[in-house]
Amino acid sequence: MSYPSIDQLQKVLTEKVFHYAKDSKKAAGRALGTLVEISTFYALKSWGFERNIAIERPLPEFGNDEITHNVEYSLHPSTHLMTAEFSRDVLPITAKKVAKNQEFIELGISADLMKSHALLSKDLILRNSCMVCDCGETFINVYLDQLGRGNGQYSVVTLRRRPFAIFECKRVGVEEGMRKGPQTIEKAKQGAYVARTVSALHKIRLTDGSMGGLIQKRDGSFRHGDYYKLMAEIIASDDTELLSRFIMTVGVVSNHGNWFNSENHNKELKVLAQSYDWLLFLTDAGIAQFIDELLFHPAKELTAVKEAFLASYTGKKGVNRFTKVQISLAADATLQSYFKSHMKAIEGWFNVIAPAGKQLVVLKDELDILKSKRWQEIHG
Repeated sequence: MSYPSIDQLQKVLTEKVFHYAKDSKKAAGRALGTLVEISTFYALKSWGFERNIAIERPLPEFGNDEITHNVEYSLHPSTHLMTAEFSRDVLPITAKKVAKNQEFIELGISADLMKSHALLSKDLILRNSCMVCDCGETFINVYLDQLGRGNGQYSVVTLRRRPFAIFECKRVGVEEGMRKGPQTIEKAKQGAYVARTVSALHKIRLTDGSMGGLIQKRDGSFRHGDYYKLMAEIIASDDTELLSRFIMTVGVVSNHGNWFNSENHNKELKVLAQSYDWLLFLTDAGIAQFIDELLFHPAKELTAVKEAFLASYTGKKGVNRFTKVQISLAADATLQSYFKSHMKAIEGWFNVIAPAGKQLVVLKDELDILKSKRWQEIHG
């Protein structure tokens, strides 16, 4: 690795990019947090989950819809509705323009439910997971398939409100001269609370220190046992009662003098590891490779990412084109290509902290199994 630590990387970003900011160190820290989110998003995209992803969508607690929590990424059962072509001359592609398509009109959705989002702007800024309308128990998203010199194509899908998995990214900065960020444990507790409250499968600490699992069926009876064995049974099962309100929770953490590393856990990391079903550690080496190959010293074919990143951090408002929600189309294409061609190395960026002894391939397999369930029958 070219840099001895993630803190050193932040200092380089502070000097090279964020020198204009009033608090340049904090601005660089936020940008590093964005890189963790983007790395997670494009990993999911490369695994084939783009058409299942919603971003920053409110997720209700299990059995208590009055309390919701926005989660970075949620993966929802998805059903393809339609595909449409468009001319570049008609940009931007907005939700209202999508709604004027005859196939969409035939869905009979009220105009009052339509959003004002744009999938693709005139200056080619892409909105990831672009919502067209919210219908309550389902919502409709539009995704860009491709854009050529003259024409493009998008796909419209309907997503069920209740996801089958969620992903959250956790990263906290450290002030100069301090050993720990003042809010690290509070942010860890916030993440842990959400992870423990959204799924029908509950974690229970047993007297021997192990983790037990408990899930209630509609007749009031309970299934219980070792947490991870029970979770594996639910994922493999076709039992609608067990699957209908089960949500797999995945946390992604990165080091900044707070989390230590994937082998040496501090309090915050232990809190998260016992709360999420899966906890992944994005290594310093992984973030450093991302920054070095895409931002600091990109090959000629990768420069679009650097250009979008630098254009977003100029000190001016309203120009950000490098976030998990909005990104320049050129940067998106470059990131997709980079992640697909480097996927084996990128998967090595993520160390599995929990469940102990499991490999990342198991998580991918479990997500694929959940994605392929007959959710329409499960949810009725």
